[in-house]
Amino acid sequence: MSIQPFIRCSDITVSLPFNTEVFDFNILQAPDPDPTSFMSMYPFLERDGDRVHLSQHAGDGIFGNVIYVNVTNLDEVYKRFTNNGLTVKDKTGITMQPVEQTWGMKEFSVADPDGNRLTFGQNL
Repeated sequence: MSIQPFIRCSDITVSLPFNTEVFDFNILQAPDPDPTSFMSMYPFLERDGDRVHLSQHAGDGIFGNVIYVNVTNLDEVYKRFTNNGLTVKDKTGITMQPVEQTWGMKEFSVADPDGNRLTFGQNL
């Protein structure tokens, strides 16, 4: 089974660079350059076998989604993202630095340009 989330975006030209430059996703399918095309507001991304759909289409989710990502190397992931330019939240960025939670996870959270939150966690 493969779960591939759709992340709602208000502007693909902002969300696509955020996801490729900060999160190191590769573009499997770029948005169609023709602005009248249905596919002009939809890229498909991949990183280490995981896939994500970004969509500017109104029917593809809502703003403010929360996605939980289990990792085995949380400190490395955090360092990689901050080295890629992710900073403590202003409009987008880190909303919670790595912290050991009482429920046995170490986690940090990031907000994307549209307020969707991705929380990365590792078992302690």
